[in-house]
Amino acid sequence: MALASPAPRVLADYAARTALAQIALVFSGAVFVGIAAQVAIPLPFTPVPLTLQTFAVLLAGAALGSLRGVASMGLYALMGVVGVPWFSEGSSGFSTASFGYILGFILAAFIVGRLAERGASTTSIQTAALMVIGNLAIYAVGVTWLKFAIDSSWATALSLGVVPFLIGDAIKIALAAGLLPLSWKGLEKLNLRSN
Repeated sequence: MALASPAPRVLADYAARTALAQIALVFSGAVFVGIAAQVAIPLPFTPVPLTLQTFAVLLAGAALGSLRGVASMGLYALMGVVGVPWFSEGSSGFSTASFGYILGFILAAFIVGRLAERGASTTSIQTAALMVIGNLAIYAVGVTWLKFAIDSSWATALSLGVVPFLIGDAIKIALAAGLLPLSWKGLEKLNLRSN
């Protein structure tokens, strides 16, 4: 009697057939976020730069799933803390006011990955909702860290750590809401995924 392998639940399940492939996917997710972090626009009125990190984190979490997503974002955070200069604008370490967002990436990857494993990345509306939830997780941890790092009120932390990024995050969510379902449709066209 042959054991059936479980049906793929996230995009990475199609590639993660060996331990080496699993490690490569985790490493690739971290590198993807590290590269996206270098697309940064410093904003003079906040210590938090505008980057493509959240877009990369949420895509990676949805594509990798919860466990690989957490491992990938954990690797990204750990390597940056020990000196790899792949946080925004080539920085590293944990003493910046925006480090809380990096910790939020780990939580967001888990939440987004878990929801994606339950099928929430296959349609545009579900993917958009998934990305909103992921962004809220990043904001929750990031703004909390920011508040204490700059010793401010909650209102100030929100005005510096959320408000300037809402339009950009809406654009990133719209992009992800198109990309992930398109990837699933591509797998269907290649007859790699059944409806």
